[in-house]
Amino acid sequence: MLSGNNQAAEWIPNINIGDDYDRKYADATIHYDALDNLASFFGRDMPVHRHAQYLQVHYIEQGAINFHIDDQLYQVQAPALFLTPPAIPHSFQTEDHACGHVLTVHQSIIWQLMQRDLQIEQELDVNRGICITPEGLEPGQRAQWRAIEQTVANLRDEWQANHAARALMLENLTCSLVIQVARLSTRRAVSSAVTNDDLRVFHQFTDLVEEHFREQWLLPEYTSRIGVSEGRLNQVCKRISNSSPKRLISERILREVKRLLTFSGKSVNEICYELGFRDPAYFSRFFKNHTGLSPLAYRKTHSLA
Repeated sequence: MLSGNNQAAEWIPNINIGDDYDRKYADATIHYDALDNLASFFGRDMPVHRHAQYLQVHYIEQGAINFHIDDQLYQVQAPALFLTPPAIPHSFQTEDHACGHVLTVHQSIIWQLMQRDLQIEQELDVNRGICITPEGLEPGQRAQWRAIEQTVANLRDEWQANHAARALMLENLTCSLVIQVARLSTRRAVSSAVTNDDLRVFHQFTDLVEEHFREQWLLPEYTSRIGVSEGRLNQVCKRISNSSPKRLISERILREVKRLLTFSGKSVNEICYELGFRDPAYFSRFFKNHTGLSPLAYRKTHSLA
């Protein structure tokens, strides 16, 4: 069941790894893949989605990641582990060079594990997201973190091989990983989560940018509409996106310019005025400062119109 305000979130797409990604394992209760492979298929900016009846573990070995689980946003640098409960909405963005592992597990395996050891149920709340990083771990916990790293590597190797009793070994390794996560989760080192108010301000701002970027709104117009100071908006945007409000506005304008240059037959001047620029020369300088190319040079190499 979805928590909080997400209980009626039918609009959130449900992704079944077996049906939507890897049909060879449509009936599998455990699925492993490298993060790179999944990113090549789904993209590195994964919008909000869920996996009904499936728990997921993301172990990130390299790179920065923003991971949003339900109403919590975690911003960490690898190494890091994320556990997403079944059916809980989540989204994430990873750097181009980020790499790691993704394990998808049917909830029946977790239930069986809990029936065998009630202490696991007490230590691991599978209804909430978990983020664990090695930073700040106590000395006694660091050995447990190394055990998690080894278990993830063993899962990868077992998945890629074709040894006897492979299914049983994968299940045993998966249960070991869940137990190891449970042992750290009660005193886990978690990155600072963004507050609900931060998210509210950020979503208001990005919604307004989408609505008004063609009008060349200045920052005070955004902050006045949201009801926050420029300093507060800058703090929120930096915390959530690692970008300033002005940069987010510029990036949205640039995406639209690139789209129009690539897919439309409109002249550079037409695009300039459509997006609220009054001076074509300034528009060209703006575009070149951000891309290194003039609008015409960009169109020559990208145009599909």
